[in-house]
Amino acid sequence: MLMIRLARFGAKKKPFYRVVVIEKERARNGRSLEVIGHYNPLSKPAAVVLQHDRLEYWTKNGAQMSDTVKRLVAQNPAAAGQPAA
Repeated sequence: MLMIRLARFGAKKKPFYRVVVIEKERARNGRSLEVIGHYNPLSKPAAVVLQHDRLEYWTKNGAQMSDTVKRLVAQNPAAAGQPAA
């Protein structure tokens, strides 16, 4: 099963996350199929960049979003010119 979840990067105590499509059984920072965004919780306000078209593509093809990614998508909807996820 495919999952859309966060992969942690950055230095110790300075997290930076990539939103990735990955097999559910793989490790958190294992090889992913595609990077579809990133999330920086330390910036004020927190910076979230998502490729909503790719997010929609993967969800239509059976990928499940983690709870955290669902929350990030809900807080950062697609712009008027982009399709909603």
